[in-house]
Amino acid sequence: MAERSLRGMSIGAKSLESDDNVDFAARHEVVYVCPQGHRTILPLAVGVEEPETWECRCGQIAHRENTEETESDESAKPQRTHWDMLLERRSIEELSDLLDKRLAMHNEGWIPDYE
Repeated sequence: MAERSLRGMSIGAKSLESDDNVDFAARHEVVYVCPQGHRTILPLAVGVEEPETWECRCGQIAHRENTEETESDESAKPQRTHWDMLLERRSIEELSDLLDKRLAMHNEGWIPDYE
């Protein structure tokens, strides 16, 4: 009976397909470098518009290698913080008065403790 048994192949273990007669799309590599020096190499298809910037793995914006950064990036306004926006509405003296009032309310029991 062992002579007549069929030999099988485990499913998913090996592929019966080959790379014969397969033409891959033409590609070229584009290198991006972030301010921290990380290099990202992207294979892109020929004829695809290359983006000027790419988000690096560290979260910063990387620019294409061998290209000059535009001056508009350097002259851009820095991101405003909550403190900056608060100072646009109130002066330091007003903020100090408000803090004193809130602390007095808290000490008198108007504002409960959340512990």
